[in-house]
Amino acid sequence: MVLHPADPFTVLAHGIGSQHDLPISPFYAFAGAFTALFVSFLALGLLWSASRFRGDRSGLALPAGLQRVADAPATRTALRGLGLAAALAVLLYLLLGPDDPARNPAPGAVYVLLWVGLVPASLLFGPVWRLLNPLRALHRLLARLSGRLRTARPSAAVAPAATAPATARSSRSPRVLAPHLAAVPDLPSPEPQRPESRRHESPRPEPRTHRALPARLGQWPAAAGLLAFTWLELVSPDPASTTTLLIALTGYAAVQLLLAARYGERWFADGDAFEVYSALLARLSPLGRRSDGRLVLRNPFHGLDATPERPGLVATLCVLLGSTAYDGFSDNPSWINAIQTSPLGRTTAATLGLIGAIALVAALYCLCAALTRLVCGPHPGPLTAFAHSLVPIALGYLVAHYFSLLVTEGPRTVIMAVGTDNAPEPLPPLGPGGLAALQVIAVVTGHVLGVIAAHDRSVRLFPPAKAVAGQLPLLALMITYTVGGLSLLLN
Repeated sequence: MVLHPADPFTVLAHGIGSQHDLPISPFYAFAGAFTALFVSFLALGLLWSASRFRGDRSGLALPAGLQRVADAPATRTALRGLGLAAALAVLLYLLLGPDDPARNPAPGAVYVLLWVGLVPASLLFGPVWRLLNPLRALHRLLARLSGRLRTARPSAAVAPAATAPATARSSRSPRVLAPHLAAVPDLPSPEPQRPESRRHESPRPEPRTHRALPARLGQWPAAAGLLAFTWLELVSPDPASTTTLLIALTGYAAVQLLLAARYGERWFADGDAFEVYSALLARLSPLGRRSDGRLVLRNPFHGLDATPERPGLVATLCVLLGSTAYDGFSDNPSWINAIQTSPLGRTTAATLGLIGAIALVAALYCLCAALTRLVCGPHPGPLTAFAHSLVPIALGYLVAHYFSLLVTEGPRTVIMAVGTDNAPEPLPPLGPGGLAALQVIAVVTGHVLGVIAAHDRSVRLFPPAKAVAGQLPLLALMITYTVGGLSLLLN
């Protein structure tokens, strides 16, 4: 039995793991969690009889000058350039740096600054990865270069002189509107309309247009991408290896760019795992976009209520919840012993464990949705109707599980990247007791917020007589998730 693996990257690869023997009483932790859930459920049932959340129709408009700065092309270009420069730096570290996570900042940049750092960044500023995403920037550069090459290429057939100007203009690729800073609407933007001057008929064929995304595809590609990333982080034999990271990142980038070339830039909004991840967390940001495009300060519940009910939304959230739960359980000595002695091999056994954790979370949610439909009657979208209530739960687990990793390994990664010699080792900002309290509060708060979001949706969808009764399966689900989450933290 290996209780403390010697690999120096074990802590980094598996997040902070579960904090064993934390100085907090499990009795008080579970009692406080149950009390918070039951009191909030009863209070909502008695005092909250009508829906109060208005989605993207609410918010206090920020000054127009601030919005002009946020939406300025220079701002968007600078952020895209920053993301592209950071990606290039990581690539150079992977190609030229040492294959040692203690001396190479690339693994920390991927597993800490990107994966964990997107949580506070998205909560504060909205779906920031849409502007920082280096793949979007690279796709635009390639599309612009391709458009110039098509324009410069001589036509196979000689067009009449009168139509030549129109032909040259029509051969250019239409510009895609750049995403706004902060909370960009999650729904894919419509195809940009070409000006009337570019719609003249021409004997020369129009350039190939991007194919429409199948509606049933939804966010399933993002769910698959998140599953692949969490497998790389939690299961792969050597996640900190520069070779492993280089192959994984270049392969992911190639697939994303090929699909974006086929479907257009709108592919990234639903197909890029990190954009969907950032956009879901940004639903709880106080900074958002109203339906008319204005940048507003809002109640985070309004943004959460506006979460689009897309195919694959439940799968994406279940991957987030299940992978975080597996991360907490994966450093349990009994599990380490089981996968190392498994006849299937460590990687296969760990893969089955990760998939099993995600499947368990999904099965419990599907059972809850089926019971809700049985109690309240038929509903056209029983799975996605309450999926938004899982977002604060996932956020609570992410904060509880990765806070310590971010505040210790994040500065260490930056110190290595800038090459600071003899820099002091970052110290945890909280002691064991403070960390334990933060973890319990994050998990319980996430579930309470989920209960509130589910209650508001329930009183909107169902008659008053069934609205409260229909939430009993959801309450049971919240309690089950809470017991599991606290058990992992307070093992």
